Amino acid sequence: MNTNAYTPIPNSFKRRLREGDKLIGCWQQLTSPFSVEIIGLAGFDWLLLDAEHAPNDMQTLVMQLMALKDSPSAPIVRPQWNDPVQIKRLLDAGFYNFLVPFVENAQQATAAVAATRYPPEGIRGVSVATRSNRYGTVPDYQKVVNHNIVVAVQIETRSAVADIDAICAVPGVDVLFIGPSDLAAGYGYLGDPGHPEVQAAIATVVAAGKKHGVAVGILAPVEADARRYIEMGITMVAVGSDIGLLRAGSQTLRDRYVGA
Repeated sequence: MNTNAYTPIPNSFKRRLREGDKLIGCWQQLTSPFSVEIIGLAGFDWLLLDAEHAPNDMQTLVMQLMALKDSPSAPIVRPQWNDPVQIKRLLDAGFYNFLVPFVENAQQATAAVAATRYPPEGIRGVSVATRSNRYGTVPDYQKVVNHNIVVAVQIETRSAVADIDAICAVPGVDVLFIGPSDLAAGYGYLGDPGHPEVQAAIATVVAAGKKHGVAVGILAPVEADARRYIEMGITMVAVGSDIGLLRAGSQTLRDRYVGA
C-alpha cells in the first residue's frame, strides 16, 4: 500500500494551507478515472475535479475520487454552483475539499461554508452511513469532520474584489481562489488576464489574503505566469490541466515525425 496516499481525516491539505506551503496542482476535465489515476501518480499536491466547466456528474466524480485512493494528491471538487444540495451530496460521496465557483460577497461565502458543516455550525444534513465516513466506520466522524473540510471560494468578479476583506473574515473560508479569465471578463478585458487593471485586482486579493491569514490560489497554466504568482505570494497554484497535457503531448509527438 502507498503510505503517502492522501487521507481525509485529519486533513493534511488543510494544515498545509494554513502553514503556507507551496501547493502545486493540476486541473482535471476529461472526466475519466483512468486519466485521473495516471496523473495522480505524478505526485501533485492536489488535483481539481471540475464539475462546473466539465461534463462531470456524481457518478463520474465518485469514480475519479476512487481512482485517487492511493495517490498522494489531495482531491478537490468544484461543484457546478454554490448549491447546498450539490455540496451535501459531494460531501456524502467522500469529498473533503471544495472549490466553490462565483462567490461574489461575504453572504455567499457564508452560505458555501454553512453547506459543508453539520449544525450548529452549518446546515449539512445528517446521514449515518456514507462513503465519506466509510459507511459508519470512522470513529467520531460527525464530531471531527467540520474541522477537516476545506472551502476555497472562487474570486472572479469586480463585486468579489470589492468585498474581499469581508469574504476573508468569514469563518471557514480557507482559500481565495482567483479565476483570472473570468476576472478579466468581469473587468471588461475578456481574454486578457494580463491587463494591468486585472493584475491590480489580483494583487488586491493577494494583499487581503496576507492581511487576514487566508491562503490564495490561482489557475496559471503558463509557466511565466505561475512563477510570477508564486513570487507574489500565491501558494495554491494549478500549473496545468489534463486537457493541456494531452493536447501538448500529442501535438509534440505528431510534429516529431511528420515532415521529418
